[in-house]
Amino acid sequence: MPDQYAGVVALVVVLVAGLSALTALVVVWRRPRTRAHVVAARDAQRAQDGGSRGMRLAVVINPSKEGAADVREVVERVCGDAALPRPLFYETTVDDPGTGQARRALADGAEVVVAAGGDGTVRAVAEALAGTGRAMGLIPVGTGNLLARNLDLPLTSVPDAVAVVLGGKDRAIDVGRARVTEYAPDTDLPDDPDQAHVFLVIAGLGFDAAMVADADDQLKAKVGWVAYFLAGARHLHGRRMRATIRLDDDEPVEARLRSIMVGNCGRLPGGITLLPDAVIDDGELDVAAIDTRGGLAGWAQLFGEVVAQGLGVRNDLPGKIGRIDHTRARRAVIRVDEGEQAQVDGDPLGSAVELETWVEPGALVVRTG
Repeated sequence: MPDQYAGVVALVVVLVAGLSALTALVVVWRRPRTRAHVVAARDAQRAQDGGSRGMRLAVVINPSKEGAADVREVVERVCGDAALPRPLFYETTVDDPGTGQARRALADGAEVVVAAGGDGTVRAVAEALAGTGRAMGLIPVGTGNLLARNLDLPLTSVPDAVAVVLGGKDRAIDVGRARVTEYAPDTDLPDDPDQAHVFLVIAGLGFDAAMVADADDQLKAKVGWVAYFLAGARHLHGRRMRATIRLDDDEPVEARLRSIMVGNCGRLPGGITLLPDAVIDDGELDVAAIDTRGGLAGWAQLFGEVVAQGLGVRNDLPGKIGRIDHTRARRAVIRVDEGEQAQVDGDPLGSAVELETWVEPGALVVRTG
């Protein structure tokens, strides 16, 4: 491993160890309460009238995820205990990660469609449900589980997640859309290059997207979200991009950046809060411009900025070599003439010259705790 990366990787390992210990303590502390939550949700369902007790669940499940079989067993058991109709199950495929299955579930009469998988499955199901008024439930079985984190839903217990689906409340949240309006010349175009992609957490252009694109799938399966940080180490000394940014109807501005992110909410794995002011149902997107200079010193200062802002501390002094600047908009268009990697909620879109993003306020109903 190159010497310049060794310190970064060591820091990541230390942070991961500390966060893992903290997570274990939190899980142990929460367990009695969440078990009670399962019982309460079941009893609440039993107490409802006959019409409500007929609620039909559909689960769009990614069979490649570890624990998929357990999800099916738990959902069937809990629905049986609550005297609900037997749930419907639809498996995702490589060709269809969940959108077509969710549409079939709606056509089959499902009142709540549950996404059981990673962030890609959640995005695909949201694509089908946005604008329908039907609720989407979440059973996190992925690496990042970004939307579930931002909604404070159970991440490690399938029974607890099912309890929220059965006994929770509905909340309308905003949906972000991103469209690559111009691809870099060396990019293989997707089947539908004009598609507007749903994102529920963050769309990005630059360093963050390159990190996502380079993350090894096998490593993600073994160490989870840490694989993204290890992939990012390879891009720490990459060039800064020249970007032109236009927000809403304002005049475009030019900047040199490492990355620009447009977010609906901002909590990431590892206790990182990238967009501390983001609200998932305020009808706006939060835009973060990220830049570093001065090699590893700039990245270290940037890391400190991110940690501090997550604790509510802001440092707006000029002259910083690692900084993150925030603003808000309903629409953002970012252009980088040389092309940069783009991503939505951890799914790579390819190398983009121009990326257009916008918000659809309150377009998706989600079942929350």
